Amino acid sequence: MSDMSSAEQWTHPEEGDLPPATAAKPTKDQVIAGLRATSEGGADLTQLLTPEGERVPSQIFDPYVADIDFEALRGLYKDMVIVRRADREANAMQRQGQLGIWVPLLGQEAAQIGSGRALRPNDMAFPSYREHGVGYARGVSFKEMLGLFRCTSMGEWDYQAHGFHPYTIVIGNQVLNATGYAMGQKFDGKVGDDDGEATIVYFGDGATSQGDVHEGFVWAAVYDAPVVFFCQNNQWAISEPTERQSRLPLYQRARGYGFPGIRVDGNDVLGCLAVTRWALEACRHGNGPVLIEAFTYRMDAHTTTDDPTRYRLSDEVETWKLKDPIERVRVYLTRNGGADASFFEQVEAEADEFAADLREFVFTMEDPPPERIFDNVYAEPSAALDKQREEFLAYLGGFEGGVH
Repeated sequence: MSDMSSAEQWTHPEEGDLPPATAAKPTKDQVIAGLRATSEGGADLTQLLTPEGERVPSQIFDPYVADIDFEALRGLYKDMVIVRRADREANAMQRQGQLGIWVPLLGQEAAQIGSGRALRPNDMAFPSYREHGVGYARGVSFKEMLGLFRCTSMGEWDYQAHGFHPYTIVIGNQVLNATGYAMGQKFDGKVGDDDGEATIVYFGDGATSQGDVHEGFVWAAVYDAPVVFFCQNNQWAISEPTERQSRLPLYQRARGYGFPGIRVDGNDVLGCLAVTRWALEACRHGNGPVLIEAFTYRMDAHTTTDDPTRYRLSDEVETWKLKDPIERVRVYLTRNGGADASFFEQVEAEADEFAADLREFVFTMEDPPPERIFDNVYAEPSAALDKQREEFLAYLGGFEGGVH
């Protein structure tokens, strides 16, 4: 029998092997061997800044970050620190009963800020429910995002002005929305040159097991839609590890649909920025979709309703702390004279101030009036809805008048 330690042999058994139906089913060890990317993401990982804060040159991707000098890198560092501080504050407020739920992004700041800052104003981003950092990079107020989790709004920022679609709770559904939007960009002739538009859609490794994601891949490939599929592989689909979902690294799935796939160190903000710019450029010029797998790690729970200690080891979390996306930028700036202690102290102070402002906003936020349930139901006026609103207000008025 042939050696099945390589992933390619799982679906291509040699003649004389076991019947295909049996040979195509790998053992647990074979699955792990095919996905052996636990330390840094594997040999195909694109990385420009190591966990030790060392710059890795790249002929392909260095041109895409040629404009990132010390000042720009300090800006990216500040973005990540503020987003993490806001995330931690929101997590604490949920524990204190001020938010209904919270979806932490701890550990994924580089993937979100790097890719979010790669977008142009005319591009469109479609998030899932964890992309608070992308929303921040697109100019959406954190206060508006918190309204979703306070249950006082449904995400009412101007998504066209910000190029940031409202959150999508249904797993993977945003991929279909983004693909359709990108197809519209193609049909409207908004691609084909340097000034072209593009779309990016965010989803997790768990979403790649959903049919909506694969349907989006098919349509995007057939129509050469200018969409970047940005998978934040934080390695845990709630409580299920990636090796329970795929025989191959996720970025290689793109080959089956006929478009490029690439794996980038999701804890490397420079790498994420460069790779996303590269992918968006390909889309803008009409070359069709690209799949990016940002290999990162969720340092906190899936949501505040989850207990990660039930399904993963603390040693794993401690290992990934050494690859912290913020710390590697701090080390690089310090070693190369790009920032001094006063800069880092100032950023920490601004982040604390940002978080305090969020806390004050949430604790003093007024409850919306009950009749708000009738807002934004239809795009056009509706006589039937207006009648229901009037009847509802009359019903509430009865309570105020003591009728009930």
